[in-house]
Amino acid sequence: MSVRDLADYPWDAVAPYAARARQHPDGIVDLSIGSPVDPTPGVVADALRRSTDAHAYPQTVGTPALREAIAAWYARRRGVPGLTPAHVIPTVGSKELVALLPLLLGLGPGDTVVHPRAAYPSYEVGTRLVGATALASDDPGEWPETTRLVWLNSPGNPDGRVLGVDELRRAVRRARELGAVLASDECYAELGWDGPWADAAVPSVLDPRVTEGDLTALLSVYSLSKQSNLAGYRAAFLAGDTDLVAGLVTARKHLGLMVPGPVQDAMVAALEDDAHVEHQRALYRARRDVLKPAVEAAGFRIDHSEGGLYLWATAGEDAWTSLGRLAELGILAGPGHFYGAHHPQHVRFSLTATDERIAAAAGRLTASAGS
Repeated sequence: MSVRDLADYPWDAVAPYAARARQHPDGIVDLSIGSPVDPTPGVVADALRRSTDAHAYPQTVGTPALREAIAAWYARRRGVPGLTPAHVIPTVGSKELVALLPLLLGLGPGDTVVHPRAAYPSYEVGTRLVGATALASDDPGEWPETTRLVWLNSPGNPDGRVLGVDELRRAVRRARELGAVLASDECYAELGWDGPWADAAVPSVLDPRVTEGDLTALLSVYSLSKQSNLAGYRAAFLAGDTDLVAGLVTARKHLGLMVPGPVQDAMVAALEDDAHVEHQRALYRARRDVLKPAVEAAGFRIDHSEGGLYLWATAGEDAWTSLGRLAELGILAGPGHFYGAHHPQHVRFSLTATDERIAAAAGRLTASAGS
């Protein structure tokens, strides 16, 4: 398959609904895209400004300071001790890694890449680009002998599903039986809300309770876009099996995949400061507390959504019908059709809007329930 064979970018199909929503007298409330709206933390912006003399090429492998900060962050925030700079590498955002990992691992026709049933499209796109077969499955018992890469996503996008230690351990065990690499997309890990995740940290696939001290064939992927409002910086990283990391470093050097030097310095500042993360988490919790009951009052059932930046909801009708009704209220959401074939009646509401816009959406939804 070549890039010419890819389908049109799916969000283009939402444009008519956005146009209708913009006609609302109080304007559109765009809850369709998970792009941060809050300011970049000052501690990060200051670090970027101090690093503007970037005359030399940056290191693909990352500066020693950054790699040490990533390893320390895993120990402090994710309960993963013992990582060294050899276990980690920065990436140019997480989306490029997700899409390129099948290529970087040398996969091709005859290989299977497993991803969640409700999934961000990049898992499948990266699979198709190398001619491998994508399988949407949340059940390790379904994974075939041809599986060479397994993607987990916890908390999930779009469904906010969080995988506990037992679920992660089962997935790791099956991947190892198959001789497959298991990569866990953990970009929303600082945003746990309901059930045990209201008080406990979301576990990483590298957690010793999952790995029993063996990181073989395991990778954890994380992004600073959500926790630190750095989507525009393209600041992410991975950690795990040192042999895998070394191979990925070599491939990425050949491809010129380098995080800009000033961004690497900004990442160090973000990783070493927990205060801004707690502040941002509180903002999203407050917005969720406003939006969730309003969505439910408007006739939607919310599934999973115990973590992450979204409410995964269904009104028991085709998602495009729901989008049309929401557009009449001036609200734009994301259709479940974009996240695989298994959830055509779900829509995704993002929490990434200002307090004022979240309140406006909640007011419109609540009012619609009584009309």
